[in-house]
Amino acid sequence: FPQKKDSFAFSHQQKQLKHLSFLTMPLSKLSVGELTDAQLKGKHVLVRCDLNVPLDDSCNITDDTRIRKSLSTLEFLLSKGAKVSVCSHLGRPKHGPEDKFSLKPVATHMDSALDGITVKLAPDCIGDEVAKLVKEASEKELILLENTRFHKEETKNDAEFVKKLAAPFDLYVNDAFGTAHRAHASTEGVAHLLKPAVAGFLLDKELQYLDGAVSKGGRMAAIVGGSKVSSKITVLKALLDKCEVIIIGGGMVFTFLKAQGHGVGTSLVEDDYIEEAKQVLEKAAAMKKKLLLPVDIIVADKFDKEADSKVVSFDAIPSDWMGLDNGPETTKLQKEALSVMKTIIMNGPMGVFEFPKFAKGTMDLVNILADLTEEKNVTTIIGGGDSVAATEQSGRANDMSHISTGGGASLELLEGKVLPGVVALDDAHKSLSPSCDACNVL
Repeated sequence: FPQKKDSFAFSHQQKQLKHLSFLTMPLSKLSVGELTDAQLKGKHVLVRCDLNVPLDDSCNITDDTRIRKSLSTLEFLLSKGAKVSVCSHLGRPKHGPEDKFSLKPVATHMDSALDGITVKLAPDCIGDEVAKLVKEASEKELILLENTRFHKEETKNDAEFVKKLAAPFDLYVNDAFGTAHRAHASTEGVAHLLKPAVAGFLLDKELQYLDGAVSKGGRMAAIVGGSKVSSKITVLKALLDKCEVIIIGGGMVFTFLKAQGHGVGTSLVEDDYIEEAKQVLEKAAAMKKKLLLPVDIIVADKFDKEADSKVVSFDAIPSDWMGLDNGPETTKLQKEALSVMKTIIMNGPMGVFEFPKFAKGTMDLVNILADLTEEKNVTTIIGGGDSVAATEQSGRANDMSHISTGGGASLELLEGKVLPGVVALDDAHKSLSPSCDACNVL
């Protein structure tokens, strides 16, 4: 992990600006970059970040992506002389404060990442002691409030808790796209009490890319993978209306193959969703949309990283074998179909990429997307935890147009659902131009 000032806000500026032509949809919500210096100087700002990072058994951070991506908004506010406090949840504590869910490791990491800024961890997120710490903070200090979910009132969006959380602050910035689909106290409630209530740069960028992709249409493809049809069926139906090409991968493939009457061996199948899968296939055919299922599959004799494997046709899966990845001919067809697209959204892997033996279908597809971004200026959007993890693992994350930080929020936005944490923010007065502060920190 970096021990110096994070470079997310600046190191990929030219690459991001290359894709600004895609960001044609006017902002619907006020961005932190539109606030004046007078609105920020000396003001106590509450920033909701998504710092729900993975920890090992020793409470060491194993992936600091969410911390790194939150820094551009924090650095911007600090540079304007604002007194910044950050709140977030971590994990799902059930019985109040627990050491394993404390934000202490996050505070230590942020202190190292923010050059010239001291990060202090508050003992709680509400109360007199917290208010005193916030009020006495200097412009060279950042206060990290302790886990908001140490209070059960957080997820209930309790009105009294909202008042206590908002009390020490003058204005609110939501930069936590990963929790924007939750109407919690720190994501939705405080936005009604603190004004202005605006979007941070990360949240703003997520909306530009994801909502922009759905709104824009055009030659767009969606790659929908993962293990279960049940978790993706709604977004699949929504994307069929917008996309020219839909690629289906992962364990959900076998529910579709069974819906077509093919044998799938011992592969994962959701029998309760076979009729839903048939409806998707029929809708795609009626709309003359290209829905790509694998033509060859890597099968294994058991679910194990060392399992025996072989490549078979999609309609020749042995009765006692299971499908765990796409085959090479499928990847070729995917590459051909994607080569003429202008926008590609990927949500979900093509196989069990956690096992190196069954990762090739996912990794090859990630490389295809990265190459299209670099060579043809295709807008590529990676959303969902497994897709992001695979892209990071491939080493090609920086070659994509956008890596989304919100799994559930990404799906709900792509489905066209309302995100409470976004709706609660102030509406924009104007659209941003490439010369504004927000564009300069993308």
